[in-house]
Amino acid sequence: MEKAKNTFTENQKLTARFAKAMGHPVRMYIVELLSKQSCCYSGDLSEVLPIAKSTLSQHLKGLKKAGLIQGEIEPPKIKYCLNKENWELAQKLFKNFLQI
Repeated sequence: MEKAKNTFTENQKLTARFAKAMGHPVRMYIVELLSKQSCCYSGDLSEVLPIAKSTLSQHLKGLKKAGLIQGEIEPPKIKYCLNKENWELAQKLFKNFLQI
């Protein structure tokens, strides 16, 4: 099993991490929305998306854990923005992968 870990490149691992984080329509919507504006508050997202706030929170957590978005607490809300550096990296990695 140890051999398999060394088989994959860092780019492959990172591409998979970003892909997994975006592997749901709600997460795709959030990333698309944030790519078109500077930031968004979680409360605003919960008004637009037809899902429970707890479900939205889990989706935001997944995107944040992957490094695609970042959050800043501004009581009583949390402001989310794209992590522009990681988003640009994800775009580059996906483009390279899709050109194989």
